[in-house]
Amino acid sequence: MTEALLSFHSVTKTYGTIRALEDVSFSINRGEVVALVGDNGAGKSTFVKVLSGTVVPDSAVMEFEGKPVHLDSPLAAVDLGIATVYQDLAVCSNLDVVANLFLGRERHRGSVLDELAMERETTQLLAELSVHPRSLRVPISSLSGGQRQSVAIARCLLGNPKLVILDEPTAALGVAQKAQVIDLIRRLQARGLAVVLISHNLAEVFAVADRIEVLRLGRNGGSFPGDEKYQDEVVAAITGTQLSTPKEVA
Repeated sequence: MTEALLSFHSVTKTYGTIRALEDVSFSINRGEVVALVGDNGAGKSTFVKVLSGTVVPDSAVMEFEGKPVHLDSPLAAVDLGIATVYQDLAVCSNLDVVANLFLGRERHRGSVLDELAMERETTQLLAELSVHPRSLRVPISSLSGGQRQSVAIARCLLGNPKLVILDEPTAALGVAQKAQVIDLIRRLQARGLAVVLISHNLAEVFAVADRIEVLRLGRNGGSFPGDEKYQDEVVAAITGTQLSTPKEVA
């Protein structure tokens, strides 16, 4: 058995009388793409916040690389090697690609910014990811949505993460831009990174995920291989229209 990079067991989180998560378990291996799907209100957003250290669960057993951990802050998650790219991207539209990539992590030569070093690193990293913006020195707002998303994903790689969480990375993108992001996810996997993909788009999920985990009403709703022949079962698990035990990943 391959040891999971990250595993969560019995995750529970309540907000007053609302039970957002109840006894949820989740794991992901190195180099694996796992899609987390579910209807609105299924608990995906809360679980992503738990994974990223933004929300502390009421109870949970967590392990990272086989060792017990306690994610009590975003910094704790980052220190472990967990990077999160949220749907809003949090890019600075008036800054160029290089400045956005190194925002908060600027390289210095003595007391001045080392612009040449940052530009070289940017060029190398984007080339490795097959991301080719028309210029590194134009405001990021002038780039396509897919390229802005690619820059946001590339930025998180500067911290050498082991796990990348992508929250609805293709939302509001066109067909060509969505394909660009899906290709980028495959490149992250090729680098040996584990990827958690949160998406409502099942066509994209089946295009790239090794495994699909369903959340329904704050609970585990089923685990399925990322194979289109399981699409009906995944939809049934999401909607709750099937009561039989879902097929398990072999």
